[in-house]
Amino acid sequence: MADKVNTTQAEYRKKKNKEEMKQQVITFALMIAFTVIAFGMVYGGLDSLFVMPVLIILAVVQVGFQLYYFMHMSHKGHEMPALMLFSGAGVAFLTVLTLSVLIWW
Repeated sequence: MADKVNTTQAEYRKKKNKEEMKQQVITFALMIAFTVIAFGMVYGGLDSLFVMPVLIILAVVQVGFQLYYFMHMSHKGHEMPALMLFSGAGVAFLTVLTLSVLIWW
């Protein structure tokens, strides 16, 4: 009976690890693609008013991928660190936005 339970647990862990590795490879490929797109836009001679916002969006998405997948924020038990991290990022964004509005106005 114990062998069957251990075998079932090992199979479950193997399946879960395979799924996680698949997600990380897909995320890594997307991040490489975003980087290639960013370099292509910069060296392609596109208008800077178009390039800058797109680069910022790509950078934010890549940071999200890094935190969520590569820092394992998607795992159980990491809800509080994820909440604190994203709350801090939100406060930092609002602070920069507020100071930018005050300076420009």
